[in-house]
Amino acid sequence: LELAKGFGADVALASGDPVSAAMGFSRGRGVDGVIITASTKSSEPVHQAAQMCRKRGRIVLVGVTGLELNRADFYEKELSFQVSCAYGPGRYDPSYESGIDYPFGHVRWTAGRNMEAVLDMIAAGSLDVGSLITHRFPFDNAAAAYETLTSDPTALGIILEYPTEAEVPTETLLERTVTLAPRATTPGAGRIAVVGAGNYATATMLPALADAGATVDTIVGSGTRAAWAAEKFGAARATSDLTATLEDSSISTLFVLTRHDSHAGLVVKALAAGKHVFVEKPLAIDVDGLEQVIDAANAVPEGDARPLIGIGFNRRFAPITQRMHALLSTLAVPKAVTITCNAGAIPANHWTQDPAIGGGRIAGEACHFIDLARYLTGSAITGVESTFLGAAGPADTATIVLTHADGSISTINYFANGSKRFPKEQVSVFASGRVLVNDNFRKLQAFGWPGVRTMRLRRQDKGHVEGVRRFLAAVFSGGPAPIPFEEIVEVTAATLLAANLA
Repeated sequence: LELAKGFGADVALASGDPVSAAMGFSRGRGVDGVIITASTKSSEPVHQAAQMCRKRGRIVLVGVTGLELNRADFYEKELSFQVSCAYGPGRYDPSYESGIDYPFGHVRWTAGRNMEAVLDMIAAGSLDVGSLITHRFPFDNAAAAYETLTSDPTALGIILEYPTEAEVPTETLLERTVTLAPRATTPGAGRIAVVGAGNYATATMLPALADAGATVDTIVGSGTRAAWAAEKFGAARATSDLTATLEDSSISTLFVLTRHDSHAGLVVKALAAGKHVFVEKPLAIDVDGLEQVIDAANAVPEGDARPLIGIGFNRRFAPITQRMHALLSTLAVPKAVTITCNAGAIPANHWTQDPAIGGGRIAGEACHFIDLARYLTGSAITGVESTFLGAAGPADTATIVLTHADGSISTINYFANGSKRFPKEQVSVFASGRVLVNDNFRKLQAFGWPGVRTMRLRRQDKGHVEGVRRFLAAVFSGGPAPIPFEEIVEVTAATLLAANLA
């Protein structure tokens, strides 16, 4: 309150009736506008704001309060009420935040222009932020700063001060790599680096690498996430410096576990650096990205040291899939494959639904099942047709029909409109009077197969660990990649067609 008075506030109340004070200040007319910055579950601040406003006054809620509004408060005075969005127009708008600005003549004050005005006022000295500073802490004592923020009611502005050049050299401050443990090498393989430390990397792929017996040397990511992942999974280093990792000759293999739009570019960089690369699906989310990867692979010189390319089409390595493939390979006849994925709904604004980032769910996830159909039939894909559910919203419910060179047909039902109580994935193959049914990668039933018993697993296994193990075995031994690169390209091209992206 004392600061407010110093900034020119005519009335600053620690107690008493704010409505009476406002009416007195406005000579009984009511104030023109009220800005509410309170944080409370109560709706009383909004009610008080309405009472102290003049007719046709304006109320702006910047803070967070209850919103049980009294109609009479607003009806009788015809008040305007607005909830403020952080920073201004453009905040939370993906197009704006990716660099597409609103026209100046139509939107005068955007988030960026608001920030520009604030910085101009600070530079000119007309906005005094120095008087808001109540505490200063050395950066190394940041924990105490956060403790002060939450426990000291006098805390307003808290400054974290970085060391000076005299105290710590600039190159030390700009260091982008943290060493956590001595570096180890898996015999015959060189070192492994993982790019990406998001949820999928830490929940699925890094555990799969550990279960496959791999030692991860370096985790490349941003912020503290990479350091946390490196410490949790026993990596020697965490870094945000991808270039240095690519230039490190002791790193032989790169695992790309980032968002979909970065996959193709990172594979190209890894191949140019002469490194084996395993990329989480999809390989690319557009034709340009796929062509760049093909060009990069073709540019690699032939020879024993030629880098291998692997991809996270893990379902072909699942135990049940392997059993199905072994049985089906004894039948030299066309096959009819039906795969149903009860994918479930996700919000339309999720990054996987964004064509520019995730490529959409068909490109980003249905590729698994296109690859699975390719593997079970053992025959090249010669035709692709897709039919999408005719409903508003994202194109994530579709039936995809594949034709194969040997006359086989595959139907992939990728449905986002089902119940969670229904099994997520089912795979059926019909051939020569026989049927195999894979129930959610936990049970395999055989119909018309003499002597073939039902296969049951104690837990679901979709082949993540086995897929990683086989790729690393090829890297260690110098053998061929477990999925031929030509087949990866074929499945990716078919997926782009299925998603209407090619």
